[in-house]
Amino acid sequence: MQAGDPDAFAELVEGHRRELVLHCYRLLGSAQDAEDAVQETFLAAWQHIAGFEARSSVRTWLYRIATNRCLAALRSARRRQPDKVAVLAARYPQPNATSEVMWLEPYPDLLLEGIADAAPGPDARVEAREAISLAFVAALQLLPPRQRAVLVLRDVLGFRAKEVAAMLDTGEDSVSSALRHARANLQKGLPPPGDPPPAPNSQAERAIIEHLATAYEAGDVAALVALLTEDVVITAPLADMQFVGPATAGRLFEAIFAQARSYRLIDTRANGQPAFGVYVRDPATRVFHANGMVVLTLAGDRIRAMTRFDNSVIAKFGLPRRLP
Repeated sequence: MQAGDPDAFAELVEGHRRELVLHCYRLLGSAQDAEDAVQETFLAAWQHIAGFEARSSVRTWLYRIATNRCLAALRSARRRQPDKVAVLAARYPQPNATSEVMWLEPYPDLLLEGIADAAPGPDARVEAREAISLAFVAALQLLPPRQRAVLVLRDVLGFRAKEVAAMLDTGEDSVSSALRHARANLQKGLPPPGDPPPAPNSQAERAIIEHLATAYEAGDVAALVALLTEDVVITAPLADMQFVGPATAGRLFEAIFAQARSYRLIDTRANGQPAFGVYVRDPATRVFHANGMVVLTLAGDRIRAMTRFDNSVIAKFGLPRRLP
């Protein structure tokens, strides 16, 4: 392999692709940016394979390259910037809070299958389900890049302090200090603890999803509000706005359905959470066109958060652009 056999190299690294993409997604907040970073990681690994001395495992070596590629991307002014989202028209109510997270995309559950970091190292502190949740990834985006990397490597993946220090070309004391600050800062960005969500794909989860879809497609504001927790937050990350509380959410739903448009929801999953592709019907052609995606955060038998994304993420989930 070190002699330059591309087939042997591919066999060596491809098994780590999905876990590396997920790692880069946590650091960058974007599935597309994560895939680009992993492509750059494999290219760099191929170019420097002759220098691999097997002092660590191939997996650790790849994580080192990937982490530093992500840190370089976060520092670079060339990093892809999100398109600006138009401010809501006057017919919508004013948001009563703002979102600090301006760059975030959902992550398809299909890409989580068979990932090795579902069995993290002995030093991991964050459960696998929490570590992919939208709230956790959003909170990570508020950390300085180096703190972000240290926290993910140590608390999510369970690498030891000595290993992380080698990855980042620093000392163990520096890693410990960064981790201490990262843990404190992460707690500030996470929502307060709430009721645990139902198990994925359970009957309880399906009941909430079905009630939400039925109420939304019927334009039933009262039924939608009845599904929400008292501290519900409806967020559009790229638009820098939040609607907090059932009353504000209700006014938003009333404004949406006042347009007398027909909606259909197609369920999928993102970040280990229920999600929907939202489609709106063109009154002239009667064809339903994609109108974005909503990811749900559940607490008990209620919805604690609804996070809205635009059409740019639809294709990643295998959802069509239009429905008959």
